[in-house]
Amino acid sequence: MLKGKTALVTGSTSGIGLGIAKALAAQGAHVVLNGFGEYQEVMASVRAAGAAHGIEVDYHGADMSKPDEIAAMMAFAAQRFGRVDILVNNAGIQHVASVQDFPPEKWDAILAINLSSAFHTTRLALPAMLEAGWGRIINVASVHGLVASAQKSAYVAAKHGVVGLTKVTALETATTGVTCNAICPGWVLTPLVQKQVDAKAEQQGISVEEATRQLLGEKEPSMQFTTPEELGALAVFFCSPAANNVRGVTWNMDGGWAAQ
Repeated sequence: MLKGKTALVTGSTSGIGLGIAKALAAQGAHVVLNGFGEYQEVMASVRAAGAAHGIEVDYHGADMSKPDEIAAMMAFAAQRFGRVDILVNNAGIQHVASVQDFPPEKWDAILAINLSSAFHTTRLALPAMLEAGWGRIINVASVHGLVASAQKSAYVAAKHGVVGLTKVTALETATTGVTCNAICPGWVLTPLVQKQVDAKAEQQGISVEEATRQLLGEKEPSMQFTTPEELGALAVFFCSPAANNVRGVTWNMDGGWAAQ
């Protein structure tokens, strides 16, 4: 379905971003990866996902808190593949503390990476998308773009901002072939979340199963994690002809979290 298209996925060396990158590759899209850490094995896994289509995969290590590096990444993708057809803004970090104790530098970093980076990639991707008459911008927000949780002021503020940016971008492109939508996951079983579960189990002297039940029971009525693969499938839907008139939505995959 996406053969000949190019997707750029930020924060895609693990977890949600990697799941989305693989799903898009499996539909035939070339992929530009971005993120911290080792990436050669990740590139190989995405290339394998799209092997049937002969896709190409590349990587750019832009620090998503730095506008100049974001601009260099977008220029790299355009030079490598012609343009970015599918932009997935997924990069994000987290810090937990009460408002009065929240370190200002952590606030600034979370707003820069979780929100401002999506603005910078979007503004740079839009001209070529509009000229081509087709584009997909998918912002990975969070259920915290819809509701709040204590101790997460910067993250909640940033994700609410991502939802607002999504709606404005969708309105500004409403009569074009470019769409912009947001995915709002609840708990997703990524390596980072598994570490939280394992730490909870160790701290409380309980089983991993009980720690998982406690974590999900606090917020998620379905009592099950969303998977990166499920989120990847939703991203593929947003890129499909069936979603041509899906614009500005905040599509939560949260097991009923926001329905409470």
